[in-house]
Amino acid sequence: MAARTAEEVIGKAQAAGVKLVRFLFSDTNGCVRGKCSSIATAAGRFKSGIGIVKATMAQNLLDQMQTDSGYSATGEVRLIPDLDTFRLLPYTSASASVLCDMQELNGGPWASCPRNFLKKQIEAAADMGFKVLAAFEPEFMLGVMEAGEFRPVDKGLCFSTQSMNAADRFISRLFDCLERQDLKVEQYYAELGAGQHELSIEPATALTAADNLITYRETAYGVAQELGLTATFMPKRSSEDAGNGCHLHLSLWSSDEKTNLFYDAQSESGNLSEIGLQFIAGILTHLKALTAITCPSVNSYRRLKPRSWSSAYTCWGIDNREAALRVPSLFSGQESQTCNIELKACDATANPYLALGAVIACGLDGVKRKLVAPPAVQCEPSELSDEEMIAGQIERLPQSLNEALTELEADLFLFQQLGPELANTFIVVKTSEVSAYLNDAEFEFSTHLLRY
Repeated sequence: MAARTAEEVIGKAQAAGVKLVRFLFSDTNGCVRGKCSSIATAAGRFKSGIGIVKATMAQNLLDQMQTDSGYSATGEVRLIPDLDTFRLLPYTSASASVLCDMQELNGGPWASCPRNFLKKQIEAAADMGFKVLAAFEPEFMLGVMEAGEFRPVDKGLCFSTQSMNAADRFISRLFDCLERQDLKVEQYYAELGAGQHELSIEPATALTAADNLITYRETAYGVAQELGLTATFMPKRSSEDAGNGCHLHLSLWSSDEKTNLFYDAQSESGNLSEIGLQFIAGILTHLKALTAITCPSVNSYRRLKPRSWSSAYTCWGIDNREAALRVPSLFSGQESQTCNIELKACDATANPYLALGAVIACGLDGVKRKLVAPPAVQCEPSELSDEEMIAGQIERLPQSLNEALTELEADLFLFQQLGPELANTFIVVKTSEVSAYLNDAEFEFSTHLLRY
């Protein structure tokens, strides 16, 4: 499909009565920020972009700028829209949006642009003859705010139709708004926790998959506000509640997207090919450091506990929901199309461009080096003895954001893939959050609820 032109986009916007176009990006915390252009000036802004201070990417979850990043009140980049991401926003009165790359004033990509980081990893995969298909699978909780407290819309059982009924108005509206923005819904069900729901969308090529998560979350927030509700994707709303993951599914395909290179009908490892196993080995090799990027909030580590179906160890398994990497069972008659891996150590506090880009980089490292995956784990990993852990190359994932950041700093490969400017900014911002939330659980829960 040909790329959209500015004229086409402006024409569509004017025909729909759009007054404002949101130029959006995902910050270091995975929060969506942006600026708006009036429709009257949008054509020029599509070309020139909108300026934003570089220090925006050095703001932590409390909007505190971290000067140790090297950014300050000076220095600007441009938000340059990808017109193929233009969407009318059906939950607003008269707004549309475009997702943006961050470019230096000379037109070159900015080193700290997360979307550009993912693009580089996509190019690296293409150089090896691969195309990455992916989908994020977010869980969220739906409720109302009463006297500053979050009250779930339901307290039904997992997969309960009573819970579906309680959320029906929201889910139906969300479904409609997603489809109107070209996101195809695959399935929906009520999840384990009070007010917890999951609605998944079709896989897409890597950049589109990350873009889709931005659109998904923005739509969920918008629809919830429209209906007087609150939707939260935070990993753990309280110590007692079930956790919200944002599982990442992905597979490698031939450049023409006709052959799933993860699939091998003769393999006894979940029909996973040698390339698939090497990809898994690469992720597991770097997983302790990778977790800092895929689970990058203080709150994330309340979720990564043994026996919670969220993963707590560096292992993989075939349909093992306690493994950090799960190989799902295949669908009958669609074996080749449905062969993929699922990273469970991922949540919605992650910037999707950084998370998916980093996972691709680590997986490709395994393919390049022809790493050998350890044996699949077919039990609860915490039940294994110390000897079995060592034999299976299984380690506990970091148990705090601080531990994960230490692992990231020590992983030279992943640090180099990010580049010094982006890696340093990320670590400085996240280290500041470790300090901000130290021993203050109530403050942590309340602010994460509002941000995610």
